[in-house]
This record gives sequence, C-alpha cells and structure tokens, in this order.
Amino acid sequence: MSLPINNKFVNKIIKHYLKYDKDNPFIFISSFMAFLSVAIGIAVLMIAMGMMNGTENEFKKRLFQMDYPLTLVPLSHNIISDELTSELTKEFPTIKFSPYYTTQVITKSGSNIKGSMLYGVNFTKEEKLNKIFNKAYTNSLHRKNKFKIIAGKKLVEEMFIKKGQKLTLYFSEMQAVGFGSMPLQKRFVVDGTYSSGLSTYDDFIIYTTHEAFHKILKRPVGIYDGIHIFSNNAMEDAKTINAFLKLKGYENKTRIIGWWEQHGSFFAAMEMEKKALFLALLLIIIVASLNIISSLLMTVMSRRSEIALMRTLGATNTEIKSIFFKLGAIIGVGGIIAGTILGFFSIWLLTTFDIITVAEDVYGFSKLPIDLTVIDFISIIIGTVIIVLISSRYPAKKAASTDPLTVLRNE
Repeated sequence: MSLPINNKFVNKIIKHYLKYDKDNPFIFISSFMAFLSVAIGIAVLMIAMGMMNGTENEFKKRLFQMDYPLTLVPLSHNIISDELTSELTKEFPTIKFSPYYTTQVITKSGSNIKGSMLYGVNFTKEEKLNKIFNKAYTNSLHRKNKFKIIAGKKLVEEMFIKKGQKLTLYFSEMQAVGFGSMPLQKRFVVDGTYSSGLSTYDDFIIYTTHEAFHKILKRPVGIYDGIHIFSNNAMEDAKTINAFLKLKGYENKTRIIGWWEQHGSFFAAMEMEKKALFLALLLIIIVASLNIISSLLMTVMSRRSEIALMRTLGATNTEIKSIFFKLGAIIGVGGIIAGTILGFFSIWLLTTFDIITVAEDVYGFSKLPIDLTVIDFISIIIGTVIIVLISSRYPAKKAASTDPLTVLRNE
C-alpha cells in the first residue's frame, strides 16, 4: 500500500527550486528559456492559425458574393422558366432568387480587346442577392437604356473608358453581312462599375439587362440559363430545394451548384496548408519541451545530494517524482499562460493597427486578416499541455530513481 503524498512538503520544495540559485545560475536561466520558448511558441501558433483562418474567411466572403451561395442550372433546354422561379419564390420566401442569361463575349475599346462573361439579369432582383452588385447599381447612372452594362472597375480602366461611355461587345453568334457573315456586335453604355476585391472577377464578369439578350441574341422571354440563389445557410437549403425540385418532377433536369463546389480544390489546399502549418509550428513547442527536459535534468543532477537526503529522511519515490513533474508542469503551464496573453495581445495589435499590409490588387484586401477560432485555440492549448506533461515525466522518473546510498557514499 503506497503512502499518501505530503503535498505541503512537495510544494515547499518546488517553491525552493523555482528560486534563483546563485551557485547554479545556468539552471535558472535554462528554466526561464524553456518558459520563454513555450510562450513564444504558443503566441506564434495563435497568430499563424489566426492568419490562415482570416485569409480563408476573406476569400470565402468575396467568393460567396461573386459566385453566389447557390446556382440552379438546367440539364436540358427550356427548363428554367418564370413559372419555376415563381414556384421557388413562393415555397422559399426567405431565400432570394434571380434568373439570368449568360454568354461569352469579347470586349473591345479602341485597340484593347479582352474575353469576358456577360450575364443578363434583372437589376432589381440581382441587387438583393449580391452586395457588390448592389453597391455598383446604387452608384450607377441609372440610364433608361436596355443596352447598359455594369462592369468591373479593373476592366473599365484597362479599356480606358469611364462611366457613361460606350464599350463594344462581340458575341459568338453570327450575322449575315453581304455575301458573308461576321460576329454580332453591339455598343453598350457603361452605367456603373463594381470592385469585388478579386481582380480575376473584376476583369471578367459583366452584367446587362434581360432585354438586351432578348433583342440581340433572340433569347426566349421567360426561359433562362439559370437562377442565382442567395441563402444564409446554403448547404442545408440546397438539400431542401433539391427535395422540392424532385417533388415537382425536375429530378435529373436541374442541378444546384454550391459556391464551395466551384472552389473545392482551392479551399481543400488551404485546409491542408493550415494543418501542415500547425504541425510545423508545433515543432517550436517540441523544441521548448526539450529545454524543459534539459533544465529539469540539470536540476536533478545538481540536487542529487538533496534528493538523497530527502529520501533518507523519509520522502517517498512518489513524492520525489511529484516534485520534479510539477516543477516541469509549472514551467510549461506558466509558458502557456504567458504565451496566450502574448498571442491575444499580438492579434489585437495586428488587427487594430496597420502594422503589416498586403497587396490589395493581389489578395483583395490590404489589412492583414486574423481570425483565431475557438477550436484552433483549444487545439493549440491541448497539444501544448500534452507535450509539456510528457516532457516533465522523464526527468521526474529519473529523479525518483536516484539511489540515496550511492549518492551519499560518493558525497
């Protein structure tokens, strides 16, 4: 039967060993360096994981608008109609729907030529789904003209034109000219511009009216190429809308595409990078744990005579092991607390002040985004605590195995 641990005795010895020892100053310095290593490791991990999450959320926020939470596309001709749109709007009053036409075009102004994607939308419905489009439409010229467009600010600037001026669009459909044919073309007035923060979209996507598609491309009125759908809970609403479409006989005739499907590989790569970064930075904590092991082993070696004396005076192996295990735990946990405070302070500093800026034309944002999630924070703390406890175990076991007779004989 093992004897109970004398916690008063254990705590008194730990307090004694934590004090600065003039005879062995390097042991105290080593312990302090271990404490500092854990603190810096925790802070770096918090900042790095916060940056990864913040960057991912910024991209999601922009892609969520430009690609729409959900898009309903037909799998055969003449499926997406005003009738279907009305049924969906009636069945799901909290979800917003905007039917659209789409085609690829070539934009031309002077000698400048670019390939673009043209969407024909109802401006009033579209602005309720897309905040970026809403801002552009609100600040537009509001021309009473069916041949007006809202284009990306980058595209307009590269074409050297301004709002109110005209931009020529070439379509893939052909028109007869004399004894030959040439692509359809039409000059559109630039009614407004948008800036999504994603240069690829700003340089590629153009919006015009439904009427322009009816007039130029002879698209049938009331039959569309798809429906843009805005939902605050896209994944769940996709299931309910699919169930409704199946009930109405649209199974295998339509398909709902979520924004996450369009960029699945991109976010999967970011998630893998995030995990790899977490494991790589966790090595900092492992290095710090080696400092804890070395400082405790040096303490054990320098206190061998004291350990032997305590053993001869009645201290048990369990009490000796507890002293050094707790000593390592105190250094590690102290580093965790200090690192957490340092990490949160650093995050506040980076998010409050423009200490670090990034190229807005590349990333779509200029301020460094940091968003540390609760799950990531808990993972960091749990991982560090496990490493610290494992690191404290071996030196404690080594101290408990000290043979008092051998030590005292040599002393």
